Amino acid sequence: MTYRERFEKTLQHQAVDRAPIDFCGTPLTGCHGDVIRKLTNALSIQAADENEAIEKLQTAFDCDFRKVGAMLEPPSVYTDYSRMEQGEYVDCWGITRTFQGLYWEISKNPFRDLSLEELQDYQWPKAEDIDESVFTGFAEQAKRLYYDTDYVVIGEHPVFGFFELGCWMFGFDDFLYRLLGEPETVEWFFSRYAVYVEAINELYYGAIGPYIHATTSGDDFGTQGGPFMSPDTFRECVKPWYARRIRNIKQYTKAAFFHHTCGSVFRLLDDIVDMGVDILNPIQPGAMEMAPERLREHFGDKLTFWGGIDEQKLLSSGTPEQVAEEVRRVLRIMQPGGYVVAPSHNIQPDVPAENIISLYKTARNG
Repeated sequence: MTYRERFEKTLQHQAVDRAPIDFCGTPLTGCHGDVIRKLTNALSIQAADENEAIEKLQTAFDCDFRKVGAMLEPPSVYTDYSRMEQGEYVDCWGITRTFQGLYWEISKNPFRDLSLEELQDYQWPKAEDIDESVFTGFAEQAKRLYYDTDYVVIGEHPVFGFFELGCWMFGFDDFLYRLLGEPETVEWFFSRYAVYVEAINELYYGAIGPYIHATTSGDDFGTQGGPFMSPDTFRECVKPWYARRIRNIKQYTKAAFFHHTCGSVFRLLDDIVDMGVDILNPIQPGAMEMAPERLREHFGDKLTFWGGIDEQKLLSSGTPEQVAEEVRRVLRIMQPGGYVVAPSHNIQPDVPAENIISLYKTARNG
């Protein structure tokens, strides 16, 4: 089978010659730079930069997917990267991030404790301020992948999720309170953000939509022990905005819709399916109610599952033999069709190269 034939049958939950394999094929299934360096050393791969290294590793692992596009950041009155060398910057939303050793973590939320009246002064980024050449460049890249290769082309999501951006702008505790205590503030935020999202969608998917086979989105709805909110609150406050977003995107593309949410979201899956999600990622098997067997039994005919090879404990602490055994076990559960092999999240620096190699060797050869 070709990569695209295999993926199409996977989406249709039909038997395939092997499950599609993903290594760094989406913005939500990547690797820390330290991991890339360990892998290239272990496999004696020479590369001029990280992008070339990833491409060579994808070829070595027979990855079915290649990504195109990026998260977009319009010019903004808030943007300030001048202090990055001191370990801090402010993005276009006014969110301050501080470098914490491995990642840039949020250290200041611009909307925290502000009243709805005070929020009216916020100056929203504008999609039309993004240079047109950005979209032209993405379209050219997507066309090249679509016409000159047989890879499955994945469109990166150009915007943040509704719930996650709310948590980042207000702070998790503040925004979760407002979901119940100040629903009018949440409604104001989501409605204003939707205008921005749909303006971006028109420009972005208008450019790459005909040349992609799936597009991603990311927004964490779950913790390790359950959803961030009750199913009723999710259904009332969050679901309508995602359903609207997905309908809007599908005006511009026939691509399958891939949604990434960490944690335990089993209790939200009926609504996630109803929103229009086709593919669920990353499948954290150690989270409550997220065992592959349970997901396959209840939603195996409704969703394609992408991920599920435990990154939290197995890949970091197991042996190559244990990794291979788990890959075979998950494949037995998830087949035939409806499953893409990948780790249960981005691969972190504590994962040994030999475990990653074992994962992909087993996925390819059994």
